Amino acid sequence: MPYSSDLKNSYIPITPVTKSQLESLIEHSKPAVGNWIQQSDFEAKEGEYCLISNEMGELAEVLIGVARKGDRRWSISGLPTQLPVNHYELQCSWTTEEQTQALIGWGLGSYKFDQFIDNDKAMPLLHLPSALKTTVTAFYDSLCTVRDLINLPANHMMPEHLSQELETLANEYDAEFSEIVGDDLLTQNFPTIHAVGRASDHAPRLLSLTWGEPENPRLSLVGKGVCFDTGGLDIKGSNFMRQMKKDMGGAAHVLGLAKLVMAFQLPVSLEVLVPAVDNAISGDAFRPGDVIKTRSGKTVEIDNTDAEGRLVLCDALSLACDAYPDLIIDFATLTGAARVALGTEVPVIFSNDNDVAQDIQRQSVKSEELIWQLPLYKPYFYGLESNVADMVNSASGYGGAISAALYLNEFVDEDISWAHIDLMAFNVRKRPGRPLGGEAMGLFAVFDYLQNRYPA
Repeated sequence: MPYSSDLKNSYIPITPVTKSQLESLIEHSKPAVGNWIQQSDFEAKEGEYCLISNEMGELAEVLIGVARKGDRRWSISGLPTQLPVNHYELQCSWTTEEQTQALIGWGLGSYKFDQFIDNDKAMPLLHLPSALKTTVTAFYDSLCTVRDLINLPANHMMPEHLSQELETLANEYDAEFSEIVGDDLLTQNFPTIHAVGRASDHAPRLLSLTWGEPENPRLSLVGKGVCFDTGGLDIKGSNFMRQMKKDMGGAAHVLGLAKLVMAFQLPVSLEVLVPAVDNAISGDAFRPGDVIKTRSGKTVEIDNTDAEGRLVLCDALSLACDAYPDLIIDFATLTGAARVALGTEVPVIFSNDNDVAQDIQRQSVKSEELIWQLPLYKPYFYGLESNVADMVNSASGYGGAISAALYLNEFVDEDISWAHIDLMAFNVRKRPGRPLGGEAMGLFAVFDYLQNRYPA
């Protein structure tokens, strides 16, 4: 943990400074300190920092430039990799919420995926006030869980490994865990999950976690768990396949979100569903042109085996609807088209309930981690029409993110509120607090929305 709660330590203050505060700060500092700040060309730009030493040449204070207002999560997140190893303390007049955000950001800035590296390098620690410890550690643990699961290479994160992760989470919060494995998926009527995963030596699974009082509103979280995606017989090129360990990013997000729901004891009856598969190639792989009868009874013609995510999700969504939940949210690294539309850093949200989509979008603006609504434009369903089945699994042409959402919409009862979040789950550039690799995208916004929808 990148935090310290030991009151015996002597902490070096980290002082946030806005541009408008800088002149006054210099005027009220000791002359030597004021001169040093000016000679250092410190202008209090966001993320800019200035190290101030005492008469002995020891580090005495850290100034960090911040915005006048806004989400504080990234305000100090760049410091953990820049400061010398020591104990620090945030000193400011921020609200409790702002301090909490900054403390979480410090943790995210300290994150390193080093499970396969011999790395004993110490990191600077930030004082964690006891009053904020529960909230900060819950978010830190949740977000690091998402990152770790996505960053793990596929030989360490196959369906059986994802199963272990969900079972461990269930045990941590006294939840119920169950799974359906291999050919039992056919026996219990999950044919599309089985079809996508049957070619692999790592048996496909449908993982389930349930928690909470059954009389509470039922919340279903569904996450795409394609642990590696070769593309199947419609095989990906090497450049597109290289990072396909991240194709279980949707599953990672629902595990992280479920962790928050249970940690903060939201008054819901929680269900987590993760169809976990390895989309591999063998003589038993499903093929273009195959027709598969889904759990719902609708038949699907396979147009492209690389549109496998919607196949595993559709059976899971059908199961979620059986319990008639108050709300279903699914997370999936579903389409490249969503990335073309909004880039890699802004997830797309679709919903059959416009209020849900708009509320999540508004919360994402407030949280400064955008999730943006695209229309569930039903006329585009024409691209999913088939001559031999009820639909195909992949439309050709434009609007690929919309047609993928329309496919999923076919498996959700129209009177059940449902939101589908199509996301990258991976940082392709480094920013303070956001290293290259697996990333929790939109998790703050969605959890804040759930807290508002289901107040304790």
